Amino acid sequence: MSKNTLIIYATVDGHTGKICERLQKILSEKDQPVELVNIEAFDGDLSGYDRVIIGASIRYGVHDKKITELINTRQQELESKKTAFFSVNLVARKPEKSSPETNPYVVKFFKKISWRPDIAETFAGMLDYPRYSFFDRTMIRLIMWMTKGPTDPKTVKEFTNWEKVDAFGKKLASL
Repeated sequence: MSKNTLIIYATVDGHTGKICERLQKILSEKDQPVELVNIEAFDGDLSGYDRVIIGASIRYGVHDKKITELINTRQQELESKKTAFFSVNLVARKPEKSSPETNPYVVKFFKKISWRPDIAETFAGMLDYPRYSFFDRTMIRLIMWMTKGPTDPKTVKEFTNWEKVDAFGKKLASL
């Protein structure tokens, strides 16, 4: 039996959306209907979905507040469905910080909310200095310098492990 799946996501620079499209493709290939919606366009209706997948990127240490608001205001409804959550952040480029249990942003996020998804995952994001505003580029370079990451302002690097995304997609298909 196919399950109707909603993927709601928040993205700053588009990379989380790219990950969501990959997950949508995996589920669609298994004849599982998927609707993909940016949180900015979400109408708030979760009815009609058996599964809800929530994806959010990190900017300056926090997930998008609209994602947190959605979870907090719709927690009871989310708990009546199969759910998944994933975070996209550059700290996850480090193997020791690449799981929901070891990623400081995900750990902090789950301490602030009481909802728990059926499955959770963490993916490394993308660094694209030329695309950032002067302020963002400066701040992110400082953060990367402190965490021993790339600081060259010309750096464009995708840290995402797509095999990990694919494995998560397969888990979602059996959720």
